[in-house]
Amino acid sequence: MEVKRLFDLLEYRKATQPDRAVFVAKYDNEWRKIFINEYIENVNALSYALLKLGLQRGDKVAMISANRPEWNYVDMATQQIGCVLVPIYPTISPDDYRFILDNAEVKLIFIDHIELLRKIKHIIPDLPMVKALYIFKESETLAAELGELNVDGGTLDDLMALGRANPEPEKVDELKKSITSRDVATMIYTSGTTGSPKGVMLCHENILTCVNGVKMTPKPYFTRALSFLPLCHIYERMMNYLYQFMGYETYYAESIAKVVENLKYAKPYMMTAVPRFIEKMYDGIFRSGQKQTGMKKKIFFWALNLAMEYDLDGTSLWYKCKRRVADKLVYGKIRENFGGCLEMFVSGGSAIQPRLAKFFTCIGMDIYEGYGLTETSPVIAVSSALPHGRKLGTAGLPLPGIEVKVLPETNEIVCRGSNVMLGYYKSPELTAEVIDKDGWLHTGDTGAFEPEGQLRITGRTKTMFKTSMGKYVNPEVLEEKFKESPFILDMMVIGENQKFAAALVLPDFDFLKEWQERHGIYCDDRESMVTDKRTLERYQRVIDKYNAFFGSTEQIKRYKVINDTWTEANGCMTPTLKIKRKVIEKRCKEEIDKLFV
Repeated sequence: MEVKRLFDLLEYRKATQPDRAVFVAKYDNEWRKIFINEYIENVNALSYALLKLGLQRGDKVAMISANRPEWNYVDMATQQIGCVLVPIYPTISPDDYRFILDNAEVKLIFIDHIELLRKIKHIIPDLPMVKALYIFKESETLAAELGELNVDGGTLDDLMALGRANPEPEKVDELKKSITSRDVATMIYTSGTTGSPKGVMLCHENILTCVNGVKMTPKPYFTRALSFLPLCHIYERMMNYLYQFMGYETYYAESIAKVVENLKYAKPYMMTAVPRFIEKMYDGIFRSGQKQTGMKKKIFFWALNLAMEYDLDGTSLWYKCKRRVADKLVYGKIRENFGGCLEMFVSGGSAIQPRLAKFFTCIGMDIYEGYGLTETSPVIAVSSALPHGRKLGTAGLPLPGIEVKVLPETNEIVCRGSNVMLGYYKSPELTAEVIDKDGWLHTGDTGAFEPEGQLRITGRTKTMFKTSMGKYVNPEVLEEKFKESPFILDMMVIGENQKFAAALVLPDFDFLKEWQERHGIYCDDRESMVTDKRTLERYQRVIDKYNAFFGSTEQIKRYKVINDTWTEANGCMTPTLKIKRKVIEKRCKEEIDKLFV
């Protein structure tokens, strides 16, 4: 059967892979498998319940939840009756919650647990459109807290029981038949690293274009995947649909802190990740080598250095022989620490350092890169098994059937095709700013095509700045290079209208602590760690080393090693772990001002 709407995946999965679990998740400390018949039954029960509550085609349903099978039940149940799912990150600010729920005119909200309800309960009285609120996890205080809000609701089990008591299969079938591939399936509010949230309207065809465009990338024998990036983000969500389409078991990680532990249990063949997560994995591997002694340590770092010389296009016979030895002594043991079956990372969200792509590919955990935006559902280009479909340091080839070009005047990447959003909700003016009259979506990213056709991302048009000396600086290029140092977890380059480029440097405190202890430096707290004289001398050598890769007008002239934490929770990072420059500029204004005195 043909999958034209996202909810068609349910019947497609039943027809093609009925005996393999669709989802695997932990309930009460036990892993539980959910098969396609249970999946379909739960989706239909929820659809019946939503109709019983009076929801109609086009109504908006919000979901604030971490990854779990129930996320998918709600997703498909709303879609197949023509409602529109509005997924919202659990970590955003109360002001953003208020704006999104009001702007989308949400009528019903699904929430993961009681703590999230408490986070938004003071907002609900200001939102008269909200008629009911349901929670995935039972809580003794739920009834009382809903009573305070004067809205209907209960648990997800309550809602499914309502649906089972009021089945309307004929009405659901009628609604499903009326839904086309160009109808809105979801609205995802995104602000990226700047600006107010904008409701990106994506239709079924938009997302399925990307599913069909990437389905040739996994190897034919793959059967399991691990999911830990938030399903609220279109990147992970699209891959979640791909896993369902391909017949995989999708294991949901308990949390980001337990990913490595969960990998050992699930033994997935593939997973998605963002560069920052892969960097942390590499740092953990590096630190494990530092703890070894004698010949074992020498062999370990010989193998790591060998991996940095890997060339996807081919290596010498001597290199292949050394790699086989390294695989037996080191690489195989690293793979076992991550479950033993993991063969593919799909990296997206931002460009990954080529050295990391080389390292993980060499050790047998291949890095496949992708590039796109929420507005492109999300894929524009991706590494693949096609001829010339993969080149380390690039995002691969544009999706089949998608037009991509780089504007000669600005090097901006523009895209046109069936993956491009329908527009921003209630914002035709903003839509017209990014999609021109010829249908080209202007990404705001800069890039270039390799001779074989792969797309290389070079930066953001909005993040580039000009110094007072008239020289342009691309901060992202510098940041990615400097972050190759294990001493630097993150970095923000600044210098708009200043005489030179400067930087805030955020240490990897775990690595720094180990380094200090190896050198007899003992500090009581993080503030003393970043002000220690010997430590600052070491950071100067790091800055000098990486400055040498750039011209004099781009080099970091002054910098500050700071005691701070940049996370999604404190608003300094996006859900894909890219820094929010304006937030950090405001947060660190005093340190920045001192850099340019």
